[in-house]
Order: sequence, then structure tokens, then C-alpha cells
Amino acid sequence: MELIYKLLDNCKNVDNFVEFFRFFVDSAKQFNLTSITDEKDVCVKHFLDSLQGEQFFDKDSTVLEIGSGGGFPSVPLKIERSDLKFTLIEATQKKCNYLNQVKSLLSFNDFTVINGRCEELAHDQNLRASFDFACARAVASLNVLVEYLIPFLKVGGKAICYKGSNYLAEIENAQNALLKLDAKVSFIKEYDLGEDYGKHAIVVIEKLKDTKSIYPRHQSKIGKSPL
Repeated sequence: MELIYKLLDNCKNVDNFVEFFRFFVDSAKQFNLTSITDEKDVCVKHFLDSLQGEQFFDKDSTVLEIGSGGGFPSVPLKIERSDLKFTLIEATQKKCNYLNQVKSLLSFNDFTVINGRCEELAHDQNLRASFDFACARAVASLNVLVEYLIPFLKVGGKAICYKGSNYLAEIENAQNALLKLDAKVSFIKEYDLGEDYGKHAIVVIEKLKDTKSIYPRHQSKIGKSPL
């Protein structure tokens, strides 16, 4: 595990990353998480990429993540920022079981895993307009993603969207969605993971007003007619 210690030498809790890496790789096939299990690839593509968003989360804030899957960016962020209070939404029960095992393994507090679909749970009054931040990585194109995330945010809250090199086209394509959801792009962070890992960006979207009650729509409508 020397490579992880080297690549994450600026992190406060590298031992926890090593423990998480071992469990993640051992669990990858069982829980259908990923085909990426090489130490360097996991460290760069998952750990370092997830941590690129750390600067955007205020201290002690509440954070919603949708489509959690293997736990990115939530688990790396939680390892480094124990102050963040996470709620994870994952549609697949098997992956929820995995995430709860991660929670136990790393002794996380304020790390709640919910099995369900975000477009349905966003209409739950216990969750709607309840979070300071919402985040997602490799879930959907930006015009769809904002419809999923914005309803969960308080007014003034921000969606932290992890995107690939095509982010400018996605932002352009999301202009109508941003208008209808009363939100705006407030910041863009571009970064390069180096070597052959490519360029990425984090698109920060601020919620300006209360979300209209019709959003998010049913999954079938979002799929057939994205904003």
C-alpha cells in the first residue's frame, strides 16, 4: 500500500483510506461496484477525484449524495472531513448494504444510507429543501442532474457536480433546466488528474428560490423529456 501513502501524503487520515481500499476491492465483485481495482487507478480515479470537491463544503454542513454506488465522493470526503453530515441515497439495496458496512468499518457518525430513488424521495418533506449541499458523481448529464439535486437543497444551498471533460457542453445544455429550477452556475473548478486520467471539472450550482412542487418529475418523464 506504499503507493496510496505516497499519493495521499497530504491527507490527514491515510490509514483509513488504506482500510477502505482493501474493503472496496474485496467487495467490488460481490456488490457489483466497479471493474477498477488497481491500486493506483482507485487512488487517482476515485479517492483523489472525490477529494477535489472538499473545498466547497462548509464546516459542519449537511450533505446529500445521490447514486452513491461505491461511495464516491462521499466516503473519501467523510474520511477527511468528519464534520460533514452525510445522507446517501442509493436505489440498489445490495449497494446500500455495502455502504452500511463501510460506515461500520470506518466508524462513521452522521452517515445515513437510504435505499430509494431520488426523484421520489425529493418529495419527502423530511428530505426536501433540507440540505446545505448536494453532490453526485457519474450519475447523469447536468440537465438531468439538477432536477434530481436542486429540490433537496435549502435556498442558497449548492449542488456540487463532478463532471468530465465535456462539462462546458453539459452546462450549455442545462440552461433551460437551471432556469426552470431557479438555479445558477456559481463556480467551475477545472483540474487535471495527470497522466492518462484526463481533465475534469466540478460545477457548483446555487439554488436561488424555492423549487416548484412539480420537480423532480417522475423518472419516466425525466427520461423521455429532460429539461
